[in-house]
Amino acid sequence: MQLDVSTSERVDVVDVTESVRDAVPSAVDRGVCTVFVPHTTAGVVVNEAEPRLLGDVERALEKLVPRRGDYDHDDVDDNADAHLRATLLGESASIPVRDGDLALGTWQSVLFVECDGPRSRRLDVTVTTP
Repeated sequence: MQLDVSTSERVDVVDVTESVRDAVPSAVDRGVCTVFVPHTTAGVVVNEAEPRLLGDVERALEKLVPRRGDYDHDDVDDNADAHLRATLLGESASIPVRDGDLALGTWQSVLFVECDGPRSRRLDVTVTTP
């Protein structure tokens, strides 16, 4: 299944947990849900969706990989920082499925992290069963 995500900022963290949850068939007793971002300047992570933490994530990415740096790729697209940030985040997350639902921990959410927005993006959600 494909999910559409729109962002409003250059770096933006969007909680997509409910959309991913809705993509899991209720008939799946157990399996794995994989959320994949087919973009090179965005990522997906599992973490807490508390608003202050989301802001902390954005600030941490800026500290780890500053917007302006001595990046060769900026000669091409002026977005090397976004590619590097996405590399740190990763392009996919795998979440166990139990009884037709995501088996997330109490405070865990599925977060889409945009690094080169604002944009409209696509997430691929696949559920596999044993």
